[in-house]
Amino acid sequence: MEVLVNEHQWDLVLRGGNIVDGTGVPPYVGDVAICDGVIAQVGEVYGVAKRELDVTGYLVTPGFVDIHTHYDGQVLWDQCLAPSSWHGVTTAVMGNCGVGFAPCKPEDHKRLIKLMEGVEDIPGVVLDEGLPWNWKSFPEYLDAVDMRNYDIDIAAQLPHGALRLYVMGDRAERLEKATPDDIETMAKIAAEAVEAGAVGFSTSRTINHRTSDGNPTPSLKASEDELSGIAMALKEKNKGVLQFVSDFDDPKQEMAMLQNVARESGRPLSVSLAQSDINPDGWRNLLSWLSVSNDEGLEVRGQVAGRPVGIMLGFDVTLNPFVGCPTYRSFANLPLAEKVSRLRQAETRSQILEEFEAGDFPEGLRIFINFNRMFILGEQPDYEQEIDQSIGARAVRQGLRASELAFYEMLKHDGHAMLYFPFLNYAQGSLEPSLEMMQHKNTVLGLGDGGAHLGSICDASFTTHMLTFWTRDRTRGAKLPIEKAVKWHSHDTAAAVGLLDRGLLQSGYKADINVIDYHGLTLHAPQMVRDLPHKSGRLMQQADGYKYAIVSGIVTYEDGEWTGATPGKLVRGAQSVTNEHRRVA
Repeated sequence: MEVLVNEHQWDLVLRGGNIVDGTGVPPYVGDVAICDGVIAQVGEVYGVAKRELDVTGYLVTPGFVDIHTHYDGQVLWDQCLAPSSWHGVTTAVMGNCGVGFAPCKPEDHKRLIKLMEGVEDIPGVVLDEGLPWNWKSFPEYLDAVDMRNYDIDIAAQLPHGALRLYVMGDRAERLEKATPDDIETMAKIAAEAVEAGAVGFSTSRTINHRTSDGNPTPSLKASEDELSGIAMALKEKNKGVLQFVSDFDDPKQEMAMLQNVARESGRPLSVSLAQSDINPDGWRNLLSWLSVSNDEGLEVRGQVAGRPVGIMLGFDVTLNPFVGCPTYRSFANLPLAEKVSRLRQAETRSQILEEFEAGDFPEGLRIFINFNRMFILGEQPDYEQEIDQSIGARAVRQGLRASELAFYEMLKHDGHAMLYFPFLNYAQGSLEPSLEMMQHKNTVLGLGDGGAHLGSICDASFTTHMLTFWTRDRTRGAKLPIEKAVKWHSHDTAAAVGLLDRGLLQSGYKADINVIDYHGLTLHAPQMVRDLPHKSGRLMQQADGYKYAIVSGIVTYEDGEWTGATPGKLVRGAQSVTNEHRRVA
């Protein structure tokens, strides 16, 4: 129920909600008063407001802070940073994994597009049409972002790939070692970036990150001298965090290098952490390293996820088990309806399946062709299924080849159906490793990749999944208290990147708030939506149960529908709580 009044003390009051305030204390019933975009009072609120919302029976939480996204392009053509804003996220940090679009010389536009296209699966044609390129330097890029308003706040990091190309040109693409002059120039640009409002610097050291031409990311083999030089620039300014993704091929050497960078610079550092199939217990070594590093006084965190990182497979997305088969490739680019018509022909189906069984496809595709690890998610996705529910196990029970069953399943719903292949955090068919990683004192939730992997991965819904699965629906193991899951996705993530003005429901904090129908909160299956330039598609995942989303005291979503409000802005650098807007009755 909503009450509108003329005489008011507050701009907005939420009445009678179950408050989960982000500190980790259990829920309690109370009111929240908002004035001038800031939380003014929490508890029993007297006085009247311009607008009052009766939120009895609903959860009232801080807005979620997602520290690992890739909206670097989308912010320049879209005011709604969906799907993150559909899942309770009110602040998103972009520029992760060393990829982005600034700094950039005009002659390098195509290079950065190919880098983002390859690493983050964002169609080059979308970026080519959507980016205005009205910047060269990183501060100018921030200015371009700051000219626009959004449904959530956005913060940016300086990406190493763009920085290296800007300074070193072709030598960066050839993975040459940076000279002292190169490092000095990169350090100067990094200092300018954090002074202008970058919240940090990011880099990638994984062979999995390649351009759309198949070339390695420019930062892959950057030396310790180079990384330390850039990090020391942040130390000089006493600003910014460091974000790394690495293969840890030589764990001892890589861990020592990261420790050195963190020790010399004194800046907070995070590194992506997940369980891999190749080394299912390697994450334990990284957790031990985190403990040792922090015991030594370093601020080093692992960014972890509460569910598998998984690839969606189908005939309407980027990948499926048959993309390497010659017959399939011959018509793979047809519109879906025509493609499905071909796939339903018995002769065509037989040819594709024969080619597949003969292994007539590139070796690189084998990474996700494991039918004993491939699942049907369902309309209400189950991300922790038993192995006996896999396509391989189902096929045995049905007397089919696994490839046949996968083929038939993906043809359902006129070719829109998808299968799910968890390639990280599910090596043993359980989310117990994720639970252990999340509960470690030196980890923080991340890795959702909102705005990226548009045709293959749909993990920006991590926030919703944390609430529905870990605090309410899990059947195969321990659950988590709601207050812990909320704290992890609000206060802890905000603190990890220096955004200390948000993430708590307390007086003086930014009024970024979710009102959630906890019992009705429902995560739906990913769907391919073709709403980008040139009818390019992106995987999107919706949720029911977000009653209200509030950014800077303004209601942005009601019952999952955008109100048209865009109070979100670029956040420049670290933030702190001040007494400027505090107002107590």
